[in-house]
Amino acid sequence: MPPTTPQHGGDDGERFAEVVVVRHGETSWNAPRIVQGQMNPELNETGRQQAVVVARRLSAEAKPADVYSSDLKRAAETAQAIAKACDVSNVVLTEELRERHMGHLQGMKWDDAFVQNPGAFKGFNIFEPKGGLNFNDRDQEIPGGGESLLNQLTQQCVTYLNKIAQQHIGERVIVVSHGAAIVELCRHTDPPGSSVHRNFPNTSLNVFHVSGVTRQWALARFSDVGHLDGKGALEDAFDGNGVSA
Repeated sequence: MPPTTPQHGGDDGERFAEVVVVRHGETSWNAPRIVQGQMNPELNETGRQQAVVVARRLSAEAKPADVYSSDLKRAAETAQAIAKACDVSNVVLTEELRERHMGHLQGMKWDDAFVQNPGAFKGFNIFEPKGGLNFNDRDQEIPGGGESLLNQLTQQCVTYLNKIAQQHIGERVIVVSHGAAIVELCRHTDPPGSSVHRNFPNTSLNVFHVSGVTRQWALARFSDVGHLDGKGALEDAFDGNGVSA
């Protein structure tokens, strides 16, 4: 692939940052559908294998300028594997990329949580949005110290990603985060109810282009798990030999 100049929105020459957002690998809580929130389980063996595979894929693409991650163990372990494979010396860990705090629901199975506390789920289903979703309830906090989607999680994640992007215009960076956080980042690029808001499997890749001029976001790729089913590497906006334009 020949070198390319980072552009956004056509041939106007506008420069952007390419932000590759990766969901962490699997934990022992994922398969039984236990609400993790900001609880801190480690990757299980499957998750560690997933981290190795996604790291191998990303190492074959343009070298990232930096790797950022939630400081929760499942994300940090995934990020460390990626950084090592991509020859990035340090992972920037931050609370700003954490999963949504799920209050009293943390540690419960999703099915049990719906039955025992249906009021906490009014207006949303973060992994499988349904038609007729009431987005006016997105500012609702979950009982027990939980966060709202709109007023807390979205603002926190979007603000931090904007900060990262403006530091890396013309470069590629990798960010490791969590399911609900990634859903909110995708919602930032599209109107509510868009078909893009679907399932985001463990170690799926989601690629955002953030303009250095307008700061507008474009979602270039979402929920990409080609590395898990034998497909080829992600086509990125930068030179495939590891040098960012």
